[in-house]
Amino acid sequence: MRRVQHPEPFDDVRRIAVLRGGGLGDLMFAEPALRALAHAYPAAQITLMCFPAQAALLAGRPSPVHHIEVLPVVPGIRPGVEDPPAAEAWLQRMRDEHFDLAVQVHGGGRYSNPFLLQLGARHTVGLATAEAAPLERTMPYVYYQHEVLRALEVVALAGAQPVALEAELEVTDDDRRRAAPLLPAGDGPLLVIHPGATDPRRRWPADRFAEVAAQAVASGMRVAAVADASEAEIADAIVDRARDSTRPVDAGRLVSLAGRADLGQLMGIFAHAAVVLGNDSGPRHLAQAAGAPTVGIYWVGNLINAGPLTRAHQRALVSWTNRCPECDIDVTQSGAERCEHDVSFVTDVSVRDALEAILAVTRVTARSHPLPV
Repeated sequence: MRRVQHPEPFDDVRRIAVLRGGGLGDLMFAEPALRALAHAYPAAQITLMCFPAQAALLAGRPSPVHHIEVLPVVPGIRPGVEDPPAAEAWLQRMRDEHFDLAVQVHGGGRYSNPFLLQLGARHTVGLATAEAAPLERTMPYVYYQHEVLRALEVVALAGAQPVALEAELEVTDDDRRRAAPLLPAGDGPLLVIHPGATDPRRRWPADRFAEVAAQAVASGMRVAAVADASEAEIADAIVDRARDSTRPVDAGRLVSLAGRADLGQLMGIFAHAAVVLGNDSGPRHLAQAAGAPTVGIYWVGNLINAGPLTRAHQRALVSWTNRCPECDIDVTQSGAERCEHDVSFVTDVSVRDALEAILAVTRVTARSHPLPV
């Protein structure tokens, strides 16, 4: 049987740049690759070039990253108001670092490969579609591939073999301490709900989250809904609706923390959770990286690219929708034009599905805290 030959690590690598912007989930997808690089090049300093929220999450937190650089606003790299002189000054400052290796895990390479090449690193590896500028070593970008495995394949081009397949992020004592005052009253196990998602099509209906929350409280659990300020209306409505279905005495066991927790506090909340229920979103990936059991709600295409890889403490509830419920366009074809509809693609997942999955991964036993299913 023919064996695949893995590239050897490059010689004398002391400074590594990794390009990975995007959301919090994107950072979690890259975390195992960052660890692989740190293991393969233990004497090297790793600089992560990322977006502001990613930088805020890692600031002061143990990780394989030694230095963090927030990317400038550049077309195809980071959206926003362009400032070409500032971007060029940033690039010159990075060139002055004299990187030995630059790694591109920031998409197919149409924009990111030319950007990476401007760093002037001795060696370059990364992803590339057919039209992307070539790097020294490239991996084909094929849309349907799990993002963690995609990033691990890229760093393997630099001789960095996997040391883990799933992201891990340390929760600090400060995270836990600052999160504690936000938690709902009582001493039952904590269910954390995250009902948001950047793409509305990935959102499970709010009334179903509310039903799960109400039944969880009735079983003796506490429930906290988390979201950023832009999705506070959704989280608040879920809590209000769940309270309408619970006893007045249990009202304090249900809280909305939407817009009230920073990223450190969010990590602390996840560390307190018995289980986290959420859509395919950055916070679900953070919860898993923080060590919390999770139940994620996925459209099947997103499951391929972003679902949890293990099932001991993670469950993925899958909607097999393959056509837009409004216009019937095929939504499985990568690169196809997106239709204008923002309807949920995950309504196939039932409340019963969610309750059964929560029961399967929570530390609470069915005998002491039975959840109705």
